[in-house]
Amino acid sequence: MTMPFPPRFLADGYTKINVLGTIPYFIDGETHMTESCGIPMYLAEKYGPTTLKVLPHEPDFGSYLNFITHADATLTFPQTVFLRFVVQEPNKKLQEAGIAYAKWFIARLRLLDKTLDDGREYLCAGRMTLADICVTFALLLGSSLSLDQQYGPYKPQTQAYFERMKSRPAFFAAVEEEKASFADWEAGKSKL
Repeated sequence: MTMPFPPRFLADGYTKINVLGTIPYFIDGETHMTESCGIPMYLAEKYGPTTLKVLPHEPDFGSYLNFITHADATLTFPQTVFLRFVVQEPNKKLQEAGIAYAKWFIARLRLLDKTLDDGREYLCAGRMTLADICVTFALLLGSSLSLDQQYGPYKPQTQAYFERMKSRPAFFAAVEEEKASFADWEAGKSKL
C-alpha cells in the first residue's frame, strides 16, 4: 500500500507493524524486511530464477552487487538527509546540512556517470538487472526532490539512462500501481 508522505510513522497503527515507521516495509509470510535494496534481492533469490540477478560466475557479479548497495548507501542516503532537514524539519542550521547533502548526492553520481560514459544501455551484464532497478529509484527520488534541477543536472549519459529506465513498461506499471494504492489509502480502502 502507498501511504501519504511525509512521514509514514504518523499513520495510525503503522509502528505496530513496522517499529521503524519507515518505508518500504515488505512482508512475505514470516519474512519482514525494511531495506529497499534487500527486498528485490530476496525476491530474486526466493522466487527466481530471473535474468534480473547476476550470478557469481558472471564477470559483472561484483559490479552488480556494488551498484545495488551503492544505490542505498551512497545515493539515497544523502537524499534522506536533505528530505528530513530541508523538507520535513526545516530550520536554518539544519537546512544548510540538508543542502550540503543534496550537493553530495549529485557528486556521488560520479561512479554512475563514469560507468555509463561508454554508451551502455544497462549497468552490468548487458541486461536489465536489480542494479538498474535500485539505481533508477535513487535517480527518481533525486528528480522528484528536484535535486537534479537545483544542484545538478544529471550528466547527459545518466539522464539518458534514467529516461530509458522510465520508458520501460514495468516502470509505467509500477507508477500506475502506486497511484492506485495511494487512491485506495486516501479512500479508506487500505487499512493497516
